[in-house]
Amino acid sequence: MGRVAVVTGGTRGIGEAISMGMQEAGYQVAAVYAGNDVKAKEFSDKTGIGTYKFDVSDFNQCEAGIGQIENDLGPVEILVNNAGITRDATLHKMTPEQWAEVIQTDLTSCFNMCRVVIEGMRSRTFGRIINISSMNGELGGFGQANYSAAKAGMIGFSKAVAREDASKGITVNVITPGFVGTEMVLTIPEKVMNSIVAGIPVKRLGEPSEIARGVVFLASDDAGYITGSTLDINGGMYMI
Repeated sequence: MGRVAVVTGGTRGIGEAISMGMQEAGYQVAAVYAGNDVKAKEFSDKTGIGTYKFDVSDFNQCEAGIGQIENDLGPVEILVNNAGITRDATLHKMTPEQWAEVIQTDLTSCFNMCRVVIEGMRSRTFGRIINISSMNGELGGFGQANYSAAKAGMIGFSKAVAREDASKGITVNVITPGFVGTEMVLTIPEKVMNSIVAGIPVKRLGEPSEIARGVVFLASDDAGYITGSTLDINGGMYMI
C-alpha cells in the first residue's frame, strides 16, 4: 500500500484536486472536511477516497481525527494543510471575530495538524508537509488583513519547522497559489474577472490540477532535498 497522505479541506476546490492527484500518484488519501456532508459524500462516491469530518482549528479534534485516520490507514507520512476560509473586510471595519476566525482556521490549524503528526514523522525519520498558503500572503490583499496575515504566517511557520526537522528526514514546504478557477473564484462577476485576468501575465486563471501537481512533486522522494521553500504558482502575477 502507498504512503498515507492527509489533505485538509480535501473534498472541494483546490483540496479536491490535491486529494485526487495524490491518489493518482499512489498514496492512500484521507480527505478532511469541516461541514458540508453532501459535498463530502459526492466527493467520496466519485473518487473512492475516504473522508473524515473534524474542525482543524480545534487541537483536540485534530488529535482524535488523526488517531482515527492512523487506525484506519496507518501512520500519516504526508500532510497537506489546505483548509482555509476568508472573512473579508477592510481593517477599519473588521471585527475581532472576523480576525480570530480566519487566524484560527487558516494558521492555527497548521500548528494543530503538524503538532499531532510531527512526533511520529520524527520517530520514523520521514515526512512531507506541504502548506497551501496564498499569493496574498506575500503580496497583501485589499480587505484581507486577517487572511494575508494568516497566509504569511504559514510561510514563516513552515521555514521554522523545516529547520527543526530537516535532520529527521522531514521536509516542510509552501505553495502559494494565485487566482485559481475554483467554484468560489468563478462566482466573481465577469467585469471583475476580466480585470483580474488582464493583470495575470499568462492571461488565464490557474487550474486546481496545476496546484495539485506541485503538491505531488513536493511529496515525492524526488523532492527530498527541497525544504523551507515557497513555490509560487500564480501565472507570474507576483514574482520574487
